[in-house]
Amino acid sequence: MVKLDIGTKIRAIRNRKKITIAKMCEGTGLSKGFISNIENNNTSPSINTLNTIAEYLDVPLPYLLLNKNQHMKTVRKSERRTSTFNHLKIEHLASKGGLRNMIVEFPPNTSIGEPHSHEGEESHLVIKGRVLAEQGEDSVILEEGDSFSWNASVPHFVKNIGESKAILLISIYSDTELKDVL
Repeated sequence: MVKLDIGTKIRAIRNRKKITIAKMCEGTGLSKGFISNIENNNTSPSINTLNTIAEYLDVPLPYLLLNKNQHMKTVRKSERRTSTFNHLKIEHLASKGGLRNMIVEFPPNTSIGEPHSHEGEESHLVIKGRVLAEQGEDSVILEEGDSFSWNASVPHFVKNIGESKAILLISIYSDTELKDVL
């Protein structure tokens, strides 16, 4: 069973907003001892009580109910993991659950490889360059600012057809963990 640690989160928000327990008591109608017990995770407040606290702290109630692993995930530019695949440079961006995000650099005249397929959905944004995207019988040439998406279970292919490197922002979503996809 996952412990939500709601009290610690409430205390952190209250402190960040420079709100004293006394002020919070006045604003919520809750006693000092009760708020202290909540913040120390010694009691589990009702949803109504949490809603009162959330409204007073001006935060969405669902935020208080998130597990730690459900909170925002950040990856600083200097901390990005990079890899290569078929001469492509891949920078792995913040990803969460079944959603993977990456920046992929295609040198001139390179592609991901042969048409391939995998589970999930893909969305691409051409940041720089000119690419050919093919899926099944569909084929389109895209340039900077253009975007495209597809069901990845149909064989697909992306190739840089420009004279300079192409850079794409690619997001892949799947209900299951993706392996060997860039």
